Amino acid sequence: MLPILFSLPLALLPTTRATAITVSPLGVSVNTFGPTSVYLTFRGLNNQRVVEGIWCGEINANNSCVPGTIYGRLPRRNDLGTSSGPNNYTDIMTIPASVSRRAYQDATRGNDPTFFYVRRFASTTGGPDEYVAVTCRLASGARVPLSLTNVRLTFKNEDPFIADVTQGQTPPPFNAEITYNGSGRLRGRWEVVLPGDALPTTRDLVPEASLPIDQRALQRRYTEIQPFDIYLPPTGRVVLPGPDPARLPKASGGLHLVLLRVEATNDEDAGNSQTGRGTVFTGGVAGFPLPVLRYYVSSGNSPLLRATTSIQLLLPNQGALLATSQPISFKWQESQGASAYKLEVESNKTPILRAVLDAKTTSYTAPPWLQEKTGQTLRWRVQAIAPGGQTVAESQWSEFQFQKP
Repeated sequence: MLPILFSLPLALLPTTRATAITVSPLGVSVNTFGPTSVYLTFRGLNNQRVVEGIWCGEINANNSCVPGTIYGRLPRRNDLGTSSGPNNYTDIMTIPASVSRRAYQDATRGNDPTFFYVRRFASTTGGPDEYVAVTCRLASGARVPLSLTNVRLTFKNEDPFIADVTQGQTPPPFNAEITYNGSGRLRGRWEVVLPGDALPTTRDLVPEASLPIDQRALQRRYTEIQPFDIYLPPTGRVVLPGPDPARLPKASGGLHLVLLRVEATNDEDAGNSQTGRGTVFTGGVAGFPLPVLRYYVSSGNSPLLRATTSIQLLLPNQGALLATSQPISFKWQESQGASAYKLEVESNKTPILRAVLDAKTTSYTAPPWLQEKTGQTLRWRVQAIAPGGQTVAESQWSEFQFQKP
């Protein structure tokens, strides 16, 4: 007798369901009147790549943004996301103040005071896109995760950089002006990059909390000058004094870089993230690399020589009108024989920015505060410095302006 075969409907056949991507934390409080950075862990990626990050006021059933409710997109300069482990993706969600302002304006019109950060993941094998949403709740700056929103390093003379220190001479005192959200411990150390050391990368300059747990130990360490450990109250601003400048190395000639290294601290009440393999401390996160101070140690035995060659400036052009929405990058041609470059920016012939850069560098992105000089006629130039501290080449002054929005 032949066996009886049964044919099951396709709907009843066993299927393999793809695991949906999850995120931790699923919801966060964000600053209503300023930027916010939050450490997020997306878990369960399966042959998927990250496409974009969008903020919007409403989402569909599949977590994608409802057309017409988009507040903004994650700027490329703030996209520090990276793969972490075999199936995770670490994302530093940095919400610009403009996005929070849009959400606040919608809330004052009677709309829901919450909005959403949506990450889109595209399949590399032809499957549908997957959307993962994080709920963002407007709050005061004191109730959001402990994150750095701006850091400025300055010497006591108000110059962000110092160009020349005679060998054995003590540089002036310096400090870090820090704006932040939340409250908690700010822990870290001051370090110095000596001449001949490998220069720090972007990964070395971001706070430890801006990296996945498996990449934090890979940050390059330099000569430690002094640790710090202070409590940040929910005031949003602090001036962190630097160590005694007499402790800075000054015996070797050449370019020195002073680094502010911020370590991750426990932010259990607001921002720690679950990775599926444990909890990641995220206190002190930032969506940008921290700035550095530069000082150049010279022998002081040789007088400055008259510049014998000219440096060609490339960007910005003479008389350029620049938008305040984008960082300004200065670019120039290489000068033979230079061991460092000194870039100067003036307003009404008064110095407002000085930067000393390694000889391998022929470009420099100015700090955001320079864009506040809207409507002023600024000028800039570059000088080439020889190993003994002499100026061996310089450019002509070139003027530019920031346009009003």
